[in-house]
Amino acid sequence: MTMIAPLLFSMSIFAQNVDTQISGKLDVQGRYYLNEGMYKHQDYQEQFSFSIQPELYWEWNNSTDSLIFKPFYRYDHQDDERSHADIREFLWTHVGDDWEIKTGIGKVFWGVTEFQHLVDTINQTDGVESFDGEEKLGQPMVNLSLIRDWGVIDAFILPGFRERTFSGQMGRLRPPFHVEGDFAQYESTRTDNHIDYALRWSHSIDVFDFGLHWFNGTNRDPDLHLEKGGEDGYFIPFYEQTNQFGVDAQATIDEWLLKFEALSRNGLNGTYTAAQAGFEYSFYGVADSDADIGLLLEYGWDDRGLDSNSGFQNDLFFGARFTFNDVQSTELLIGGGYDLDYESNSLFVEGSHRIGNNWKIVIDAQFFNSKDMSDPSYSIKEDDYIQLTLEYYL
Repeated sequence: MTMIAPLLFSMSIFAQNVDTQISGKLDVQGRYYLNEGMYKHQDYQEQFSFSIQPELYWEWNNSTDSLIFKPFYRYDHQDDERSHADIREFLWTHVGDDWEIKTGIGKVFWGVTEFQHLVDTINQTDGVESFDGEEKLGQPMVNLSLIRDWGVIDAFILPGFRERTFSGQMGRLRPPFHVEGDFAQYESTRTDNHIDYALRWSHSIDVFDFGLHWFNGTNRDPDLHLEKGGEDGYFIPFYEQTNQFGVDAQATIDEWLLKFEALSRNGLNGTYTAAQAGFEYSFYGVADSDADIGLLLEYGWDDRGLDSNSGFQNDLFFGARFTFNDVQSTELLIGGGYDLDYESNSLFVEGSHRIGNNWKIVIDAQFFNSKDMSDPSYSIKEDDYIQLTLEYYL
């Protein structure tokens, strides 16, 4: 918050003609698990929650300065750890002729692939908000962007580390032992006060969009160390220091989108390389309608093999995206994954449909199939669920 104070002072000085916008989202969510839980305390199949995420936006100095504030809160009636609050964004932006600086708490997305975002490194995953890792916690940062003909350079100073959120003892979609985040351990003696750094170059040439990055700091993906076994066992997350280089690239060739992400990461456990690659092929105006269909196929690889903690060490992913291009902005994504080592598989459904000007209904479903106890997905094989969310936009 100390980074924000001078920004608010600056805003008060140049407050003439400030444009203020207020928006946000409320949602009510219900989830039904098709099976009883595998572990102690998971004696339920219904889970209900609601969340609120207001958004306040100010713009001044002829749009060269802006400030966004986006807090978030969710209450969950089953899992206390899923009831949580966060500041997703509290970010001041100043735009120059060929440069831009952002200071505060922000969100940054890197990557092009659909089923796994290998290079999306800056923000920590909000592990209790969504199963697929798409939701992220806000990250304190200073971000300078230099815009040149030969590409965009983004330099980051990241003061302060965000620990990953995990389901509690009563939570589902978790490992066989719950994670005690309060006992988190770090390789750095500065613990969660370590200052991280990142640098990225991105550019577009003809049909190609690509980026190269370097990251040095606290690994967002913790190792989980088992403290003790039995019914009272739990995991302690350990966050190592890491040095990472990565690339993401996408080519748009007629109806084809070719996608690739890769990284090389060095830490206490050595150096490893991982990659995700695939394509999306789109059919436009199917059967003389307004609807489009995109077919997706990707492959994920990790040279650590079965020692990988990502769960995507040798996996094939597939899907179909339906975009109806109607007034209600109806969309549907159906897909799944197959682990070529463990021979386990999963299926998912994601859909949304707008109702009027302010309402949207969202459906999410996940189904898991695993028979090998050494497979990371075995711990959630009974957590098939169907989820409905009703969203209201301010």
